[in-house]
Amino acid sequence: MNIAIIGTGNVGGALAQGFARAGHRVRLGVRDLENFKGKHLLDATPGITVHTVEEAVRESEAVIIAAPAQAADVVARSLGDVSGKVVVDTMNGVFMRPEGFANTTDAILANCNTTDVVKCFNTTGFENMLDPRYGNQSADMFVAGDSTRGKQVAVQLAQDLGFGKTWDFGGLDKVSLLEQFALCWINLAIMQKHGRGIAFKVLER
Repeated sequence: MNIAIIGTGNVGGALAQGFARAGHRVRLGVRDLENFKGKHLLDATPGITVHTVEEAVRESEAVIIAAPAQAADVVARSLGDVSGKVVVDTMNGVFMRPEGFANTTDAILANCNTTDVVKCFNTTGFENMLDPRYGNQSADMFVAGDSTRGKQVAVQLAQDLGFGKTWDFGGLDKVSLLEQFALCWINLAIMQKHGRGIAFKVLER
């Protein structure tokens, strides 16, 4: 799959590496082609290239947004034409959110021309995106949104990264709940100082 990643910090960089290792073609979309976070990825991981934001989006089937949450609406407007593409929102508006919106997914939907937008890859740290395995188990992933197609793409990408089951949290009405779920991980890993080497796994009888 051709994947554009907008936001090349820890989360965007981890996803770029994982998707490229899984055989996907990854295009980093940046504002400044000469000066951007994650520049080391170009030499370290085959299959990753850098482009302007609109070019990366134009040549891709899926768009991953891993930018600061408060900029979600601005980033969505910068994508250009995303009709026919899936947009995956990895951001969390738990401390700061785009002005006028309850969550980052709502901000994206209001500012781009696709309804295939889902929330995923937001409930754990970037270290778990690089390696979701814990012994003989893998951490689970979670997705929310109204787009069936978007969820199918997110589930496939999570599997490609090595996550276990991807749990469907529900529609757009559950996106804010999924952001709060991310805050649970932040609370345990960072605020309660258990460390970033923890992840969620749902057990079934």
